[in-house]
Amino acid sequence: MLPYTAYLRVYQPITSFSPYDREYWERYAASKGLPERINALAAEQTESLGRIITSPPVVAPAQESREAYLRRVDDRLYVCPRQTRLRSWRAFAEFSSATPKPLAEAFVPSREALRVAADYRRWRGSGARTPPGILSSNWTIPVPWFVPFEHQERCLVLSSGTTRTLLYLTRTAQARHRLEHTAMVLRDNIGEHAVSKSTEELMTWLEAVAHPASLLELDYGGLPHLLSDDHLNEDRSVAEISDAIEALAKGDGGRVVRLRKRITHRWRSVRALEHAN
Repeated sequence: MLPYTAYLRVYQPITSFSPYDREYWERYAASKGLPERINALAAEQTESLGRIITSPPVVAPAQESREAYLRRVDDRLYVCPRQTRLRSWRAFAEFSSATPKPLAEAFVPSREALRVAADYRRWRGSGARTPPGILSSNWTIPVPWFVPFEHQERCLVLSSGTTRTLLYLTRTAQARHRLEHTAMVLRDNIGEHAVSKSTEELMTWLEAVAHPASLLELDYGGLPHLLSDDHLNEDRSVAEISDAIEALAKGDGGRVVRLRKRITHRWRSVRALEHAN
């Protein structure tokens, strides 16, 4: 079973990499045995579980991953490196700060926790500040993540296996334009305070990690395994966010309120499943 996590991924054009990395990723993309794109998340989860169920568990690999998510659009290769070590470091730092130490040690022995923290400190101390090209969210999807996309960019696959998925794909340049438009509408009609910190962080993240010709993907990840076919078919979160922004720009406050209530109810009901028996 996939984790109940959604992902936002940036796929860089192969031409944006250094000659060495470009050659590596071209060979990687041409190699046999790679999982199909729709099964790539399950492959990453299998690798992660293999580390966690060992004794003692290995929170983060010793070396950075040389695996990636791949896409081909208009015969052009796009690469989203997994960055497993960096993402594991960041996730464990969040886990440690939010979990009481005695409880955290029930999951990860203190010796491994200290090793992971020391490795992360050394990496940051080296001057490395590269943000990950993948963001994740457990049990829900932050509302700002819907803003960069349009409904026609939606892809829904319903099945009983790991291929059950809902995702959106767009060009990052278009995604940034939509975010900037949304921020402008919010400022003009509500005020500067209406642009949430999470929206500003998303815009900053894209500016830092995304090549101008890159792609942006919103992947519901494991969440579709929690939800019925009807729920997924009726999920129009991206379209509703877009409609709400345009309604706000036109001064239709009543429609804004109705759409906001619909979106809030949908995602509160999903997040509540975290505490379901």
